[in-house]
Amino acid sequence: MNISVLGTGSFGTSLAMVLTDNKHDVKMYGRNEAVVEEINESHTNLHYLKDVDLPAALRATSDLTAAVDHADLLVIAVPVKAVRGLTKDIHRILLEKNKKVLIVHVAKGLELDSYLRVSEVIEQETTPETVEDICVLSGPSHAEEVALKSPTTVSTASLHNKGVTTIQDVFMSKYFRVYVNEDLVGVEIGGALKNIIALAVGTLHGLQFGDNAKAAIITRGLQEIARLGTKMGADPLTFLGLTGMGDLIVTATSRHSRNFRCGIMLAEGLSLTEAEARMGMVVEGVNTTRAAYELSESHGVEMPITKVLHQYLFDDISKDEAFYKLMMREKTSETIGLKELLNEQYRDWSNQ
Repeated sequence: MNISVLGTGSFGTSLAMVLTDNKHDVKMYGRNEAVVEEINESHTNLHYLKDVDLPAALRATSDLTAAVDHADLLVIAVPVKAVRGLTKDIHRILLEKNKKVLIVHVAKGLELDSYLRVSEVIEQETTPETVEDICVLSGPSHAEEVALKSPTTVSTASLHNKGVTTIQDVFMSKYFRVYVNEDLVGVEIGGALKNIIALAVGTLHGLQFGDNAKAAIITRGLQEIARLGTKMGADPLTFLGLTGMGDLIVTATSRHSRNFRCGIMLAEGLSLTEAEARMGMVVEGVNTTRAAYELSESHGVEMPITKVLHQYLFDDISKDEAFYKLMMREKTSETIGLKELLNEQYRDWSNQ
């Protein structure tokens, strides 16, 4: 299949390697001429993937029209904040070429101002005349490990349920396994909100709190994700799978995770601006914290970890005050809220 990966960051590059290994004709697109030249001439992308040799057959271009014209499948692998602008350009080119493609995105976050999921952003900027289906590929998948062909398992879901089997077929390999999930909302919400919890866990790690505290935040954080996700139309069982629990575990426990590392830097005294600059890559959990907090307020969903992290990042409360706010909340039951949502979901199933 002719495939273009739009974005030359770590995950886009690792997925391009998977697709090339699977014998597809893969072209990468990036705006940075130096990175494009490095990929083509040195077969490396050292800023994002150190000590990794790229396949010689993998080529890159800084010409978006050429990348779109090449492809029957477009993989959007850019930060969430860049998705809308890129999609507008893609749609314009597809109209000019009178062409229709399948799109899959791997961005994990919510658009800051609109609070939309990424598939919703793409849908707004395209038409059925240019796009066959809009899919997501998500799950516990550090780019550094995918590039080294470490066994990885992810899920795919789609807007119209047309393209998921194609995505499963083109990405599946002996080290990269793809499951189909029918819950697009849950897959995208799980992938977005786990970054918030990873940022919080990284902060705890930087403050030298132990495994007890981190396990508590991961577990309670998963409930927050499920509460908001279910309120937005997701299947609560999705959050027990790869794009919920699985992605949360890998992102909240590994130094490969930029959100986890950013949290450590904040705990060590760096400002948010300084931490993001030192990372040299987008930390999706920062903007997603703001978006998820606003969504929780509008939907009337209790998300104490997200709320406290929002205050810590944007209202300048101290680390000690943030910790106190979490520990000294009003006494409650562990399953309050989530049990009601699950019971409501079960009632819906029994009536079908």
